Formats: sequence, structure tokens, C-alpha cells
Amino acid sequence: MPIASRPLRRLGFLTIGLFDPAGPARGHESTLEIIELGERLGFDSTWVRHRHLQYGISSPVAVLAAASQRTRRIELGTAVTPLGWENPLRLAEDLATVDILSGGRLNPGVSVGPPTHYEQVREALYPDTSDTEDFGYERVRRLLDLVRGEPATGFSGAVGFETFSDVVQPHSPGLGRRLWYGGGSLGSARWAGDHGMNLLTSSVVKAEGTDTPADFAAIQLSHIREFRARHPDGEAARVSQGLVVIPTDSATPEQRAKYAAYADRRLPRTTAPQGPARLLFAPDLVGTSAELAERLHAHAAFREVDEVAFALPFTFEHEDYAQILTDMATELGPALGWRPGG
Repeated sequence: MPIASRPLRRLGFLTIGLFDPAGPARGHESTLEIIELGERLGFDSTWVRHRHLQYGISSPVAVLAAASQRTRRIELGTAVTPLGWENPLRLAEDLATVDILSGGRLNPGVSVGPPTHYEQVREALYPDTSDTEDFGYERVRRLLDLVRGEPATGFSGAVGFETFSDVVQPHSPGLGRRLWYGGGSLGSARWAGDHGMNLLTSSVVKAEGTDTPADFAAIQLSHIREFRARHPDGEAARVSQGLVVIPTDSATPEQRAKYAAYADRRLPRTTAPQGPARLLFAPDLVGTSAELAERLHAHAAFREVDEVAFALPFTFEHEDYAQILTDMATELGPALGWRPGG
């Protein structure tokens, strides 16, 4: 078996937090229970994903605020917050508040681009400015500056009985170094590195060149190396990989069949770049922890990272997630050289 050049140091997981629209409380409670389980199992981080106008978590910051009061150690992240839906000033306030409440455990991940289905949602989201909103990197830069303590206004001081600050309050000094960019292109990797962010990679990249065969691992590896070449911390710059990884060590025969069918349904999209953006998806990894460790050690991009946030499949049941997380922590993590946090 090839040896990973970077032993796995931090193990995390990502969940979408699905719920039944007729009873959303149960789904949100399930997500919080899964986060609590992750902490008990020793995971280093847990991440939640935005799903606007869908039956998944629409407000991860609120969910993580609740999670911060039910956990004490595990880091809490968003993977990722699409900034096209957000006002950077208001988001900076919310992030700093939750970071304070969590004792400095928040890891906000963000991305840019127009909101999904923008033509359908633009009038509800930006009724007066839908034609002039900037959904590019400038939106991230505004958030970075505000979180890192740059002035939001030219005024500070007392007005009557009230005192005003020129920077976002509360200010959480360490939060600025825990901001992540969710990038799947070479340009995003460069921008994140130039601006001193951390880099979240996932199971999708852009196959931007057409003159060579599309190889997911090779493309992702090029992003990681370009990011670190640009980052002030160089080779020490943080990168997390987020493939869909499903260990089956303690799974029932029915669960193994369900997991295999899930991966098989999604496999065709991994054979070639998809759509005008040429998105290339990684295959979902299903198998015993020994099998998964061998496949991951053979993955060129995995060998460049020492932390992961493996994505849980979106449509499984609470019991499935508990089994997958337990196997990750007790079987797969150790097989990759990881040891649980205390």
C-alpha cells in the first residue's frame, strides 16, 4: 500500500441536515444529535451545508449556535455558505457571535457566485438591486475585512447614552484565521491563497483544460499546490478534503446494499466533465475501512492533506449516519493514522 505523505491529523464530517417539511424539528434535532455523537467519537470537526428553499439546513449559523451549547470540544464549520445570499456585514456579526458562544470553535466556509436558480429567486432576495449585485470575490473580501477587524464605518464614539464601535461587534480575534474558501477551480485556489484563507476542497472540481484527460485527483492536487504556493503560510497552509466516504465495517447487509446502490446511481456523472462549467465529480467511496484506506492512500490529492471533512450521503437515515460515523472514528480514521481527540 502506498504511504500517505501527510499522516491524517484531523478527522471531520459534513452533513446536510435533511428534514420532513411536515415536521422540521425532528430533522434539526437529528442533526444536533449526530454532532453530539461526533464529539463523543473524537471527531475534530463537524460541518453543515446550506440548502436555501429546500428541506435541509437553511441557517447553519443558527444550528451551529445550538450545537455550540451541546458540545465542548468539536470544531463547528459551514461547508459552505454561499455569499450570494448574504450581507457580509450582518454575516460577520453572526459569525463572531457564534464563535464567542462556542469558545472559538467556529470555522466558517464560504463561496461566491450567483445564488442557485437566481432568475427565480432574485426578486425575493434583491428586489431593488438584483441587476447590480456583485457576486464575485469582492463579497468575500468584504467579509474577510469585517471579521478581521477592519472598520465598517468612519464613526465611533458616544451619542447620548449609547456607544458605537467602528468595527463589527463582538470581535473574535482568532476567527479571521479560521475562515475557509470552498473552491473547485484553479482561480479560486489562487484567490484563497493570496488572501490568507484556508481551502476547503470537495468531491467536485472544474475540469478547466480540454487538452488532457480529466483526472479528478490530478486536478484537485493542482489546486492544492497552487493554493499553498500563493499562501503566506506556504506548505503549512490548511487544506481539507471532502470526499464522500462510506465505511461498511459494522453495516448490516441491508445498509451495505443501500450504500452500494447510492454510489452506483451517482457513478455515471464521474466519467466525464458535466455541463458548460465542465464540473467533474469524484466517485463515492464505499467499502470496508481497510479497502477505503487503500483507495485514499492511492489518491494523489489525499496524499497532500492532513485533514478531511468526509461528506455524509444526503438521503440516508439517522441510524445509517450513526453507523458510518462510528466506523469512521473506530476503523477508518485509525487506518489512516488518525487518533481521536479528547
